[in-house]
Formats: sequence, C-alpha cells, structure tokens
Amino acid sequence: MGVNLPYSPKWYWPFEGYSGVPEMDRYFDRNQVFSRFMKTGKEILCLNNLLLEAIEKGGKYAFDISGPFLEQCQWDPGLISSFRQLGKSGSVEFTGSCYYHSLSALYPDLSWFKDEVLTHREKVRKLLGTIPETFVNTELLLSGRVESILAEMGYRCLIAEGSRNLLDGCDPGRVYENHLPTLLRHINLSEDLELRFSEKSWEGYPLIPEKFSDWIASIEGDVLTLYFNYTSLCFHQRKKSLIADFMRALPETLEKRGIEMLTPSEAVKRFKPSGLPTLGTEKTIRYGMNNAVGNHAQQLYLRELVRVGEELENVKGSPNYEKLKKLFGYLQQSEIFFTMNSGTNIREGYERAVNYFSIISDFRRAVIEEGA
Repeated sequence: MGVNLPYSPKWYWPFEGYSGVPEMDRYFDRNQVFSRFMKTGKEILCLNNLLLEAIEKGGKYAFDISGPFLEQCQWDPGLISSFRQLGKSGSVEFTGSCYYHSLSALYPDLSWFKDEVLTHREKVRKLLGTIPETFVNTELLLSGRVESILAEMGYRCLIAEGSRNLLDGCDPGRVYENHLPTLLRHINLSEDLELRFSEKSWEGYPLIPEKFSDWIASIEGDVLTLYFNYTSLCFHQRKKSLIADFMRALPETLEKRGIEMLTPSEAVKRFKPSGLPTLGTEKTIRYGMNNAVGNHAQQLYLRELVRVGEELENVKGSPNYEKLKKLFGYLQQSEIFFTMNSGTNIREGYERAVNYFSIISDFRRAVIEEGA
C-alpha cells in the first residue's frame, strides 16, 4: 500500500528583480499541506488500528511510505508510533522507495536515484526501526536500468506494475525472474479496492470479502500482488462504505479458501521465480508511461530537471547547497508530471506546465547565482 501526500506547487509567478536562495514557501503551500495532513493523518491512524485487528486474523501487509509523508509525520508523532506498532507485529513490511517520489530512475545519470534511495532507507531505519528489503519505485515504475543497482544495494524484491505490455493481458500470478525477484501488481483487483469499491454504479458493487476472495481463488499461479494508495481507503470511509468491515474480514475469508496472505519478502522466498522476457525490454508505470512522460511539456520538464540537477552538482559544497538540494527534491515529485497530463482538459495541463516551468526557471536562477 502506498502512502504519499505530495507537496503541491503553488500558482506562482517570479517577482521582478528577485535574487537569493528561495524558501520552500515560495513554491509550495505548506499551510494547505498541513491542513490536508491533519485530516488524512487522523483517518490513517484509524486505518492502522483496523489493520491491527486484521493482523490478528492472519492479515499481512507492506507499506510504501514516501519521504515527504514521513516528514509530515513530525506534525503528529503518534502516527509514526502507530506505524512502528504495525511493524512490531511481524506481519507488516516497510519497503524502500525514491525519497521524493520522483522519476529519477529515468534520468541519464542515476546518481540522483541512488541518493534518493539511500536517503529514504535511512529515514525508514531512523523512524520505523527497520531496513527495507523490498523496493517499490515511484508509481510502480519499471525502467530496466535500476534493478542491478538495487540488488547491489541489498534489496531482495521488487514490486512493479503488471501492465499489458509486460503480460500481454495475462494475470500476474508468479514471482518473476529479474535482477531482483519481481512481483507485478494485479491492476484490476487492486483498482477494485482503490477506485471502484464505493461506486454504486459498478457492476461488482457491493464488494464483499467472499466475492473478492472467490475472484482471487479463480486466478492461476502462486502469488497475487495487490497494491493501492492507502489514502483511497480514507476516501471510501468518507463515502460511508463498508471498507472497514471488508478489510477486517478479508484475511479469514481468504483463509477459508486456502489462501494465505504474505508480505512481499515472504512471497519471493517461498516461490521459485518464473521467466518473463519483457521485464528486460519494456518500461512500465502505473497508468502508463504515456501518462507520466508522454507529452511535450512532460518531456521538457524531465530534461530541465536533468539540466538543473547537473548545475546543482556543480555548486556542491557551497553554503546553500543542502538547502537547494532539498528544494530540488520536491520539484522532482511525480505528481508534477501527472498533473501536466490532464486528459481531455488540455488547457488545464498546459496552464499547469507553464506554472511549473516558471518555478523551475526561478529555481535554476538561484542555483546559477549560488555558483557565481
């Protein structure tokens, strides 16, 4: 389950004659982030308590928690304590990820990617008391360039998107052979929980544990991987759905059908990997590569991040380097890319792109001034 509350950029225009090192509040509305966190954080705390009940009935889970969310937890330390309690149960695994929820695995130079992974691992160790063995790239990105690096860093399992270009429409029901043993998300069943659970117009409504367990039991293979945003459960709670009863009852319902819940690390240790040649040749990401970097603005922003990152490295060791580096991290968040692709609302995507380029241009000026 993914846990991430991004720092959304402001609608911004540079002030005439500006110079100096920008503060985070220049580009991001932290008051809005704080308000959203305080509301969602309370809901997540309730969900964590719910999972403790489910764990007593055989539930096992993995959490992919982003660096920005772990930072926000300083506003409510009880939330970190709650996650630590889940970890101590022995039935919850915390995964590694890119700290800033970025697409740095797509950069020509993977040094930013490595730095983010190490930063995230240290944050998880410090706050949650564990060193991750499973890796979940941003939005389940699979690029084919980073798996050997992750293996060298000590990771033993990878979770990625089970998209059609990898599986040709088949259900992902195996551990797959790669530089790291790889689990692929079952998109339809994951989105039944994430997107459709509360929709009364959906043909599967109401989704009860027995029905869902039967669907899982009908799929061939050794292991089925579900991944969805944890905050989607908060949404279903607000819709007055029965998601709490569903999550509480699911482990026992699965057990009655002979299905055991496992953490990712347990799954890759138990089952022998199967070959899947497309893992070495195809790229994939949640909702498709086209949605992330498919239009001109997204490609330009990606190239601009690469250029600014190179310029930032040239001022390494300068007085404001660490401050600029952290701010640069937030400018890499994947949500910035996704909001430049607004589907049929082309104008909104264009306006957001103009705004983001205004911000990155202003930030680049600060980097150049730092090295002057």
